[in-house]
Amino acid sequence: MNQAVLRTLSEPELSLVRESEPAALRDLTEDELLDLHTRVRRARSKHLKVYRRGAALTVGQTGGRGSAYARNQKARDKAEVFESLLARVSRQVAVAARRSSDELRRERLADARADRSAGPAVDPAGSGPAEVPSTKVRRVRTSGGVKKDASSRSMGARRQAARDAR
Repeated sequence: MNQAVLRTLSEPELSLVRESEPAALRDLTEDELLDLHTRVRRARSKHLKVYRRGAALTVGQTGGRGSAYARNQKARDKAEVFESLLARVSRQVAVAARRSSDELRRERLADARADRSAGPAVDPAGSGPAEVPSTKVRRVRTSGGVKKDASSRSMGARRQAARDAR
């Protein structure tokens, strides 16, 4: 990152930059990463707003976007710093999410294997035979058109939502 731009940042903004260093990100849990992601996203949005508002004012004063572009360099650089920080934190959040997803998957598979090795479940009530599913063919009312049926269902859902909102 550009050291000149980093020197223009306030202490809370520098703190965000320090927390977003790769070495610091590796030690954070998924929840801590999500919290950091939110804070960096807010800072990025703030600086983007400052940049856009300043650019809009400068365009009006100078009479053109070309001449206004150079005058807003500092705000644009700050927004770019936080954009790169957000990308870095987002990648780390994705890594942590994949890691926790893999852990959960392994746990579920281990539980499923343990349940399967326990043998078939015994019905404690000792009731008779299990219910046999019906062999009767269930009729589906359609108008003959898939789109028309979907439209009809969505209209019914809209009507019900309007009633529920009252």
